[in-house]
Amino acid sequence: MKQNPILDSHPQRIIAKNKEREAKYNLVKAILLDIFFVFYTIIAVQRAIYYKFILDLRELPFSWGEIGIIFIISVIIGTTWALTKTSLSCKLFGVAKDNKVTRWTVEIFGWVLFNVTFIAGWVVTKLSLVDLFSAEGIEGAQRIFGALFQPEMGIFDDALFAIIETIYIALLATLISIPPTLILSFFTARNLMRDNKISFAVYYILRIVLNFVRSIEPLIWAIIFSVWVGIGPYAGMIALLVHTIASNAKLYSEAIENIEEGPVEAISATGANKIQIVWYAVVPQIMLPFLSFTIYRWDINVRMATVIGLVGGGGIGTMLMQYQGLARWHEVGLIVLMIAFVVWVMDYISAKIREAIY
Repeated sequence: MKQNPILDSHPQRIIAKNKEREAKYNLVKAILLDIFFVFYTIIAVQRAIYYKFILDLRELPFSWGEIGIIFIISVIIGTTWALTKTSLSCKLFGVAKDNKVTRWTVEIFGWVLFNVTFIAGWVVTKLSLVDLFSAEGIEGAQRIFGALFQPEMGIFDDALFAIIETIYIALLATLISIPPTLILSFFTARNLMRDNKISFAVYYILRIVLNFVRSIEPLIWAIIFSVWVGIGPYAGMIALLVHTIASNAKLYSEAIENIEEGPVEAISATGANKIQIVWYAVVPQIMLPFLSFTIYRWDINVRMATVIGLVGGGGIGTMLMQYQGLARWHEVGLIVLMIAFVVWVMDYISAKIREAIY
């Protein structure tokens, strides 16, 4: 039977169009990243290395006009550099030219960026080996660690209840996050949402929102929700829930983007609709990664649940903060040992479950 060349070429045209659109999108991202790289490098050199280290200024001068000029310079340099397709960002997003200029540019700027970051970090954090190994500092460390390893067992019952509360905070945050995360992951997978402009706009907006939510640490979310719903485990659970949804949605969507395209094309060729394609071609490929990511996130949430208690999120962290504030280091020692034991057990269990899944 003779094939219709128009129909045969249709999938190729769609693939070529999608690749062209993705290349333009990656170029835009490369331009934005290059602008950031240039802006960051100038600011780091000027404020951290020059003002703080060379001039040794205690209070750094600040001017919106100066920042604006630096930003304009960064936009001009970053945009021009990215459009030449020889920049580090173009290399990262796969739109760079493969020539000697690109290789030299990437190597030199990467080296400069790393060293500027390291030196600026050294200056800003006031890294000092002298202070670390001073006699006074070592004496204080010995006093604290001595108390930590002589735990006060009188608070064991209260600490045990608090650590159980912490485990449940992490468990509920993980379980409740699964349904909304699954839904969001399909809407934030580029290979499923690039069919038309509306779906791509939905994908882009959701990505921005989730990136924003994920960029705020659970500790900050716990502060927000402790004011919203009151101090306690409920605030801590919601804080972990919000961050888990945003973080796992990214992992899930990346797993969807990395699926084999063969089954998708085969199901599409039968005339199946979008939901049928997702259910029969996508879901079977992502079940194991989804389970693995969810279990691993529960492990992370157990660790984070101990930290958010420091800001009113309930659990063992709140108890730790109370005794630390009173400088009762023997009680703190018991709490620290219990946290370390529970985290170790949860890490072991989650590792075994992931091994069994794969």
